[in-house]
Amino acid sequence: MNKVYVDVVAEFRKDGQLVPIFFTWEDGRKYSIDRILKIERCASRKAGGVGMMYTCMIQG
Repeated sequence: MNKVYVDVVAEFRKDGQLVPIFFTWEDGRKYSIDRILKIERCASRKAGGVGMMYTCMIQG
């Protein structure tokens, strides 16, 4: 499995939570996120530092 970096539209809620709404795939198709399965802190090898990784379900 290859990692693919995509553009994401997300919402910041007033409680400080960041919630991804949809993303745009490499070919321009947009996918709505049905459900967030897991949120975890992990190292960002591309940008450096630490970030959040969201494991999401799309299209069931």
